[in-house]
Amino acid sequence: MILSALKTSSRPFPYITIRLISLQSTAHNMSSYTTAVSAPTIPTADTKISLGGKIDVPPLALGCWSWGDQSIWGWTPDADADAKSAFDTSIDHGITFFDTAEVYGKGESERAIARYRNARSDDEKGKLIIASKFASWPTKLWYPSSLLNALNDSLKRLEMRQLDLYQIHGPVHFTRSIETIGTLDLSAGYCLFVVCQTVLHLTPPDCSLADALADAVDAGLTRTVGVSNYSLAEVKRMHAALQKRGIQLASNQIEYSLLRRLPETSGVIKGCHELGVSVLAYSPLAMGRLTGKYSAANPPPKGRHFSNYDMTQIEPLLQAMRGIAESRGKSVSAVALNWVICKGAIPLAGAKNAKQAEQNSQAVGWRLTEEEIVELEKHSMEGSNSWYWQHA
Repeated sequence: MILSALKTSSRPFPYITIRLISLQSTAHNMSSYTTAVSAPTIPTADTKISLGGKIDVPPLALGCWSWGDQSIWGWTPDADADAKSAFDTSIDHGITFFDTAEVYGKGESERAIARYRNARSDDEKGKLIIASKFASWPTKLWYPSSLLNALNDSLKRLEMRQLDLYQIHGPVHFTRSIETIGTLDLSAGYCLFVVCQTVLHLTPPDCSLADALADAVDAGLTRTVGVSNYSLAEVKRMHAALQKRGIQLASNQIEYSLLRRLPETSGVIKGCHELGVSVLAYSPLAMGRLTGKYSAANPPPKGRHFSNYDMTQIEPLLQAMRGIAESRGKSVSAVALNWVICKGAIPLAGAKNAKQAEQNSQAVGWRLTEEEIVELEKHSMEGSNSWYWQHA
C-alpha cells in the first residue's frame, strides 16, 4: 500500500539547473558545475560538481571496491585499519565522496564505510557523500520491490537513513525493463521469467526500473539516482523515463582511463554531458597499472581484468607519466587522475591505505597543460566494450 501511494502521489515537476561558471582559474576555485570541471579551471577539493541538481561533490572520489573484497583485492581483517586510514586521509584532503556497492565484498565494503563513518562527529558525517549500487541481475525481476529491498539492505549495512546517490550497477537487467512494465525480450532471461512466473506462480513486475528508482527518491531513501556501464542510447532512455517522474538522472559510471578512452572517443561522455548527466570514472588507475607501482618485471596480481594490458605494452605511457609526475612534483597516480578530470569525468580512485589516498589526493590543485595531455594521449589505449557488462 505504501508503494502504491508513492506511485500515485508522484507528480512531474520541472528540473532546473543553475550553473555557476568561474571567470578565474585559481587554486581556490569554489564554483559549482553541472557535469564536470570546465577548462581552464584548476580543480581543487573545494570545486564542486552538482549531481542531478541535488548533491555537490568534489572532482575526485574514493572508490571502495577493494574494501572487503577477497577474490580480487585480497582483503583480510588485518586490512581494516589501513582502509580506515585511507578513508581518514581522503577526508583530511577534502575528498569526501565515497562510492561502494552491495556486491563489494558481499556487503563488507558498505559495513566498513559504516564503521569508519561512525567514528566521525555528526557534523563531519553530514559532509560526506555516500553512493552505492543495486546489483541488477536478471533474476531480480520484480520492481520496485527488488530494488527497494536491496536499497534498504544497503542502508542497514551503511547504518544510514538515506543515500546520496543510488545507481544501477550494470545493464544486465532485461533490456526493455528500463521504461517498460512486464514487456521482456525473447532471450534466455525471458525464458527464466516465464519459468518463474509459471512454476512459482509469481506476478509480473509492478513498474519499470526507472519507476523503481523514482520510487526510491520519492520514499526519501536516496537523494538522487544514477546508472553504470550504460551505453549512450540506454542513458537517453533512462533519462527520458526519469524525466516523466520529474527526476534528473545524475550520473553514468563507466570504466574510463588512459588505458580505456572508448567512452570519450565513442561520444558517450559528450552525450551524457548534453543531458546534464555526470560521468563517474571507475578504474581510472586501470586496477593499479597506472600508479607507477607495477612494471614488466613486477606485474599486477592476476584477476585484475579491467584494462588488462601487458605491462611492456604500456611502458611508453608510463614513461610519459613519470616524466610529467617528476616535473610537476606529483605522484604518477595523480597524473592519471588529473587527466580524467581534465577530460570531463570524476575519477573514483581506489585506495587501500593512507599512502595511496595521499598520492591520489595530489590529483587536485593543478591542471595538465594541453601539451601534456597530447603527450599522454600519444600512448593511450582505446579499449573495448563487452556485450554483457560494459556497454559504454
